[in-house]
Amino acid sequence: MNLADRGFTGSIPQLYEHHLVPLLFEPYAQDLAARAAALQPARVLEIAAGTGVLTRWLVNELPAATEIVASELNATMLDLAATVGTQRQIEWRLADAQELPFTDESFDLVACQFGAMFFDDRHRAFAEVRRLLRPGGVFLFNVWDHLNSNELADTVTQALAQAFPADPPRFLPQEPYACHDIHALRDELAEAGFEHPADIVTLPLRACAESPAGPALGFCQGTLLRHELEARAPGRLPELTAVAARAIAERFGLGAIDSRMQAHVVIVGR
Repeated sequence: MNLADRGFTGSIPQLYEHHLVPLLFEPYAQDLAARAAALQPARVLEIAAGTGVLTRWLVNELPAATEIVASELNATMLDLAATVGTQRQIEWRLADAQELPFTDESFDLVACQFGAMFFDDRHRAFAEVRRLLRPGGVFLFNVWDHLNSNELADTVTQALAQAFPADPPRFLPQEPYACHDIHALRDELAEAGFEHPADIVTLPLRACAESPAGPALGFCQGTLLRHELEARAPGRLPELTAVAARAIAERFGLGAIDSRMQAHVVIVGR
């Protein structure tokens, strides 16, 4: 996760929280939290918590007696999550998912919302999760499906590829939308020590926004795609954000946006 640790700086966390969390992450956080509540865990660890959207939903869905620890590698993201806060007190921890500072068999549930794609070594991170789970505990996480199943991200990617045909930006297809192979995920979990086969549910939902401007700003300036754009065209970030907004408008219209998104939800027990 070194890239994410270095890259989510400056105004990126705030733009991510404002424009992408309600658009992309809130619906899937609500789903994960409901699945977590059905498991009735006594102690929960969240890894790669980002700005805390899943954390907030876990607090909403789990009983007050459930202990929740939310961890994140990037200090700026974690600070924003803690500033936004939750309805009751939880523990916030700065921690690398590949080297978690907790004792063996200390959690009933480990949850992760759209973080596994960024782990430099997923095998190591998954092995860490298994180490922390009590017998009978569950690892619950989600990852994005292929870019083609996520219409807004695909539209932005295609528009920016046309702007830089010789060297198209690669962040979206090679990072957040690159972990869609469910067979590879099952193999990685098994190699990390999970004895039971993972149950994987493919979940289509809707990504809705008031206009094309918000999603364009979120993707182009609220993710690490921003660094690629600034490196290729210094000083042209607003112009390239407008290119993405026009492409979204051409596909979905100038008004409210209602688009398809799709992710895989992974449930694997120890």
